Amino acid sequence: MNINNRITNLLGIKYPIIQAGMVWVSGWKLASAVSNSGGLGLIGSGSMKPELLREHIQKCRAATTKPFGVNVPLLRGDAEELIKVAIEEDVKIIFTSAGHPGRHIEKLKKHNAIVIHVVPSIKYGLKAESVGCDAVVGEGVEAGGHNGIDEITTFCLIPQLVDALKIPVIAAGGISDGRGILAALSLGAEGVQLGTRFATTVESSANENYKRKIIEAKDNDTILVLKKIGMARMIKNEFTDIVYKAELNGAGEENLKELLGTKRERLGIFEGDEKNGMLEAGQGTGLIKEILPVSVLIKKLTDEFDTALFNLSKIRS
Repeated sequence: MNINNRITNLLGIKYPIIQAGMVWVSGWKLASAVSNSGGLGLIGSGSMKPELLREHIQKCRAATTKPFGVNVPLLRGDAEELIKVAIEEDVKIIFTSAGHPGRHIEKLKKHNAIVIHVVPSIKYGLKAESVGCDAVVGEGVEAGGHNGIDEITTFCLIPQLVDALKIPVIAAGGISDGRGILAALSLGAEGVQLGTRFATTVESSANENYKRKIIEAKDNDTILVLKKIGMARMIKNEFTDIVYKAELNGAGEENLKELLGTKRERLGIFEGDEKNGMLEAGQGTGLIKEILPVSVLIKKLTDEFDTALFNLSKIRS
């Protein structure tokens, strides 16, 4: 894989491969390993208090000389504090999600930060561009975790975003191997963001039970639930069965919030409760067969990309 485009130049990376900033998964060990292997590692601040984020940034900087970033979910009550820590620690790449980046763009740009926002539709892509974001991540409904209510697939979303925006587009959702990377770039994306595939690496801070459940999952083992209070894709278990039946029976927002409770993501991803936790994962789980060190995975992804590109070239005669 030898790609030189707006995303690799913007982020200063060798490969247009970005690791998603996932809660309870993306600490400094994972982020630094991805950056050291030629991609862009992201620290996922969504499961961190501000001072813990500061610690992870400092440890990441000590572990790599390559660019890395921080992902900040803007709906968090302490999002402004998390951004403040990132600025104080001189992080120059900020990915934002789950909210409006316009509220924070001025201070981030004053800090000369690159700002990239995750969007599920053209509408939000245009908004991100209009407030000054440098790129967007177009995330299809195949992705693990929280998704857009319109349920637009990656294959449909990416080319429409590319046509509608002037800024670069990064593809996310259901991409788990080099063939998926090639497909995304062929649709006009200039980079890809992988979540579930990086969650099942040696350096991921996720519980081993969670990693194993991803490895065991087949093509139809994820489900979208909680559509009225923040739709999320996760691996089917006893918790999703309860929620799915409640939704079929017309459960309202208050009922669903009561079922969800608190710290459900931590319970599943970090503590490894296979039955009662949220085991967030994308539809690409069926392609993930093993837990690899990040360096081996990046080599595997780039080799798969090259093989897929070579095979595609043979179609032309």
